[in-house]
Amino acid sequence: MRTPIDWQKSSETVDYPDLNKVENLWIEVRLKSNRTLLKDGDKTIYTMYSSGGKYHDVDGKQVSYTPTGTYYIENERGESFFNNKLNEGARYYISWLNHGEYLFHTVPTNAQGEYNVEECKKLGKQPASHGCIRLSVPDAIWLYNNLPVGTKVVINNK
Repeated sequence: MRTPIDWQKSSETVDYPDLNKVENLWIEVRLKSNRTLLKDGDKTIYTMYSSGGKYHDVDGKQVSYTPTGTYYIENERGESFFNNKLNEGARYYISWLNHGEYLFHTVPTNAQGEYNVEECKKLGKQPASHGCIRLSVPDAIWLYNNLPVGTKVVINNK
């Protein structure tokens, strides 16, 4: 893993994996660890710094805004979006739940498309989103360009 964490650089200092050589690709998102792991079966082939949903109280229990469980990469992906309700957007998104509601994407942008540096500094260090999985800019671009529709995504509280 690259240290210190830099939202403008890839999470690792090695090349991204060649997915054509991966037989059993899936993704594990560890919410409390702030990591997203690309897996080939039981083997981790690449680790990304990430930030999932903030934790909030539900009946006395701390629950993430990011739903845990098993999901699959959906068809929806794009180069940018902006959510007026949240006054926040991002780039290079890929949907994994509810066809555009829950996404992998870059660290957040403002209405002008500029990265929100204060939010970017949280990447890999703390849960920070409204439910999506935030990634560094290069990691999000790489997933956007390489991750096949139908890839399994397992999200847990590790």
